[in-house]
Amino acid sequence: MPVVPLTDILSDAFDKRYGVPAINIVNDLTLEAVLGAAVDKASPLIVQTSVKTVKSIGSDVLYAMWTAMTAGIEVPVTLHLDHCPEREVISECLRVGWNSVLFDASHLPVEENKRQTVEVVAEARRHGAGVEGEIESITGVEDGVGSDTEAARQDLAVALDFLRTTGVDVFAPAIGNAHGHYKRAPVLDFDRVSDIVAAYPLPIALHGGSGMSDEQFRELISRGCAKVNISTALKETYMQANLAFLKEAAERGKWDPPSLFRAVRGDVVDLAGSLMTLFGSEGRAPVAAGKAG
Repeated sequence: MPVVPLTDILSDAFDKRYGVPAINIVNDLTLEAVLGAAVDKASPLIVQTSVKTVKSIGSDVLYAMWTAMTAGIEVPVTLHLDHCPEREVISECLRVGWNSVLFDASHLPVEENKRQTVEVVAEARRHGAGVEGEIESITGVEDGVGSDTEAARQDLAVALDFLRTTGVDVFAPAIGNAHGHYKRAPVLDFDRVSDIVAAYPLPIALHGGSGMSDEQFRELISRGCAKVNISTALKETYMQANLAFLKEAAERGKWDPPSLFRAVRGDVVDLAGSLMTLFGSEGRAPVAAGKAG
């Protein structure tokens, strides 16, 4: 089963109305940990990389890590490039082997966004890869991409024209969601998800998931949000686990990197596993346990 197309993972989730965690990893430890959680929970998983992570590690090294850690894994997993406005980075990742990309042209006028997205979809198809699209910026800055100014939402007719013209596999609408920390409890437009899905049935990507309530997650997933992005929660868990361990190490005067790695990995596995349970993807890949690295 191991690495499969994004559409294979999302078609089942969309049909059966469960959500698949799409988790942004930052290094080899977090990659191995989220894969390990997927095996533990018998859950499909979308591993995401930001443009910043691709540039800091290097696409070839990052992809080599991916292929090594997914060798023999027996749950469906896929590798996705998150929010990328740079066509050259999209081409690079598709060439190296990413399974899907989010071409983020939300800063462009809709017509130009649509024109370029058509080109990206054609390029991705040549590599057997999928494409996620969006026509409105998701509020907030994530890994240097985005804006804190909330974009105006397009009419349903505009969104549907974009979907029909481009043929994207996943759509990420703005529904009051935001990247990073919410300054107040988000007021979400649940009906917008239902309206899009009713008119054009395809998986919806939910961005800005870190900080939403369990009830909001469940409601949005039930309406068609099959891909649920998690980035801030992973980064915070990873850094806070490091901080807690290092404070204790300083107090004890004992410095043992392997113990640090085990402690941090445990917290990341717990986070990812809890998301799989919450989103309903746990047990959706009931196969014999493979290995995550």
